[in-house]
Amino acid sequence: MLHELYFDGLGGNGQPGGSVVEALSLWFGSFDAWAAEFRRTAMSLAGGSGWCMLSYNRHMGSLHNYWAWDHMHAPATGAPLIALDMYEHSYHMDYGTAAARYIDAFLGNLDWEVIDNRYRAASA
Repeated sequence: MLHELYFDGLGGNGQPGGSVVEALSLWFGSFDAWAAEFRRTAMSLAGGSGWCMLSYNRHMGSLHNYWAWDHMHAPATGAPLIALDMYEHSYHMDYGTAAARYIDAFLGNLDWEVIDNRYRAASA
């Protein structure tokens, strides 16, 4: 499932938009603050393995960045909105050890319309 979220969320121009951006600003202080925390979370996995996720907590109505080490562990009430594959095989061939460049490329190709649709569905 995480690979489906990963690939389905790509193909955009990386320009944030929609109600999810407003929610990110509300929960993290600004969109840039969210992006910085997401990058830090992803970089903590560089050279190792795992997923960096943005999730909507259905119980609290809040947004959270977290890491998952496999396909089985996620917040119990969480609806994943963004899934970034940080397993080395996902970026090493193109980026080598430059995981930060891979993260930037990922964020620059997100389809925020897809992310916003996920957010609206989860928060409805």
